[in-house]
Amino acid sequence: MELHHPAGLSGPDAAYASVRERLERATLGAPVTEDAHGRARLVTTPPLNRASMAPGAWPPVAFRRRAPEERPDSPDPRGRWHGAATLRRAVLLALVFAQTAVATWAMTAVLPYHGRHGLEIAILGLFAVLFCWVSAGFWTAMMGCIVLLARGDRYAISRTLNEPMNPAEKRAADAPIDAAARTAVVMPIANENVQRVFAGMRATYRSLEKTGLLGRFDFFVLSDSSDADIRVAEIAAWTEACRELGAFGRLFYRWRQHRIKRKSGNVADFCRRWGRNYRYMVVLDADSVMTGDCLTRLVRLMEANPNAGIIQTAPRAAGRDTLYARVQQFATRVYGPLFTAGLHFWQLGESHYWGHNAIIRVAPFIRHCALGRLPGSGSLSGEILSHDFVEAALMRRAGWAVWIVYDLPGSYEEMPPNLIDELKRDRRWCQGNLINSRLFLASGLHPAHRAVFMTGVMAYLSAPLWFLFLVLSTVLLAVHVLVPPTYFTRPGQLFPLWPEWHLAWAIGLCSATALLLFLPKVLSVVLLIARQRRGFGGAARLAAGMAAELVFSALLAPVRMLFHTRFVLGALTGWSVQWKSPSREDAETTWGEALRRHGLHTLLGLAWAALVYGLDPSFLWWLLPVVGALLLSIPVSVYTSRVSLGKAARRAGLFVIPEELDPPEELRAAHAARPGAAPLPGFAEAVADPVVNALVCASGVARLQQPEAARRERDRLVEHARRHGPAALPPRQKLMLLNDPIALSRLHLEAGKVVPLRPADKALRADLR
Repeated sequence: MELHHPAGLSGPDAAYASVRERLERATLGAPVTEDAHGRARLVTTPPLNRASMAPGAWPPVAFRRRAPEERPDSPDPRGRWHGAATLRRAVLLALVFAQTAVATWAMTAVLPYHGRHGLEIAILGLFAVLFCWVSAGFWTAMMGCIVLLARGDRYAISRTLNEPMNPAEKRAADAPIDAAARTAVVMPIANENVQRVFAGMRATYRSLEKTGLLGRFDFFVLSDSSDADIRVAEIAAWTEACRELGAFGRLFYRWRQHRIKRKSGNVADFCRRWGRNYRYMVVLDADSVMTGDCLTRLVRLMEANPNAGIIQTAPRAAGRDTLYARVQQFATRVYGPLFTAGLHFWQLGESHYWGHNAIIRVAPFIRHCALGRLPGSGSLSGEILSHDFVEAALMRRAGWAVWIVYDLPGSYEEMPPNLIDELKRDRRWCQGNLINSRLFLASGLHPAHRAVFMTGVMAYLSAPLWFLFLVLSTVLLAVHVLVPPTYFTRPGQLFPLWPEWHLAWAIGLCSATALLLFLPKVLSVVLLIARQRRGFGGAARLAAGMAAELVFSALLAPVRMLFHTRFVLGALTGWSVQWKSPSREDAETTWGEALRRHGLHTLLGLAWAALVYGLDPSFLWWLLPVVGALLLSIPVSVYTSRVSLGKAARRAGLFVIPEELDPPEELRAAHAARPGAAPLPGFAEAVADPVVNALVCASGVARLQQPEAARRERDRLVEHARRHGPAALPPRQKLMLLNDPIALSRLHLEAGKVVPLRPADKALRADLR
């Protein structure tokens, strides 16, 4: 193979020597430096400033003496709100347990033997647990309603922005941000839609620039992508974004070769490399958008509250067009503020952290929040998957408060486009929360965060409990119909026990349960009608949207129950989980996929309905909401994924939200740059296109000194690609070439023989040579 060696060079260096020249002639404006051997390197990251972030062991004992690294080191470990939080939680427990006791007593009157039969005892136990779970959600929403009616909570962290930092200073909201309070905005990604990622990043960057405080922030795109085409697209999109924004030296890109610990490992890798440069970091998801005002207010909240370790925003969902996503966006926008305000009321400074759209104090995060592997074997050991809850618990264990700023606007995210994609995400979350249950007795954790672990488990464990409750109720019906009644159930019983069904009690109990489930939604709509109905298309459309959402949620609840039951059983029995990035586009579900996913559920619903009808036709009416939803699961899954139906609902004014009727500038900018016009380059362009090849080569590390086996493998790959074309390479070998700038640059010099070039590419290559 004949190589054209610039400047009379020979060997591997000659193939790599034209990289700098190609970058300079392309006038991209990208900063190019030289490594120790004088080879061109593209400056994609700042200089290293390493810090240690090593995880410790997980002691399972809750009350042992704390190790030094576990002891509180916050300026104010308890905070002025701590006594109020303890009192509020005591009230919550009293309300939930009292309500559950009354409901369970009422349930005994509904059962034919009034809870004295073994099967009925099991049903009562399941009912008590499930009702307790529903009651906790109800009282959370009720207190959220009171907080919103009162227009705030005296302990809300957002109120500190209206307080002077000291008598001689302005309000915290108006105080200048200290020049030393530098903040990194980090976005971990893995095989995402590249155009969507950088569109959101551009929108956030430009919004922050308008505040005049851009100099206090740096942006990092932290890639774990394993697809060769996506990796090339990321490098090209980063270069274009930096050129367009003038952001070289402020917007950085880092690709991680080894995807250790997934997202949490990616963030920890950033902290080890550059965390010492920043006082705070804001963590985003690939579909996140935040306004500049939201970012600066988060920093000011941190500055005004020196004991705050994490402040979590309440992201608003927007940007999807499928009917399913529009219903979910509507539900989170209408009902979400009530529940988020309620969570804040009960938790205060021991709140949830959801892993994105939140600001973190970097130094204590590095010191206390490194995540080690859980010991043992099986599906509930190894890497911690749902890292966010654990990081919040570790931060609070060290005395740093974790807050939800429920009333701060300007934080946005996107919903899954269809039911199947949501369930794929739930499968990962289910296993992650079950793994976290092993940390319930970990040393030094605050009781509030132990409760967070348990609520995370119950979010999925409630599904198999509900399914078991329905199965046992069906068995009880079969026993009542097929087995002669037993009048004497205990030795020495003097009077017979007559089995009886109290229809009035059953209707009353069902009505009370429905009230707990639906009253929070009704109150949410009433509040919005009183204050913000125009943002939802008016009072009539808002009420109609709520009624339609209730129907949707009733149809989807039994389907989710069966899937979550399967997820829990799979996690407990060792079912492996593939951790892939969720769909970021309006993907529609095909009939074939819906049949594969819901076919067994439809058959189960049909068999269940036939069984109950054969036992007692009148009981089928009680079970119809469950079996009917299962019978309709296939068409519901397909039709709710349709973009056309979602857009039709929008034209009718149904499920509209303020972010659609009057979208903020940041969302308009992010959605205007969706895929369409010019596709980003991929692996083929990295081989054939002179500029793209130079970008990819210069962003990697060129290692001339390689082991003999690695050198031979490199030569074999180049020869194989030269003979058969780069497209013939398997995905793994494409990645190997991308990780070897010497081999990739050599292959580029032969690209004209294996990859058809556009006329413009050929002219540019001739000019560059």
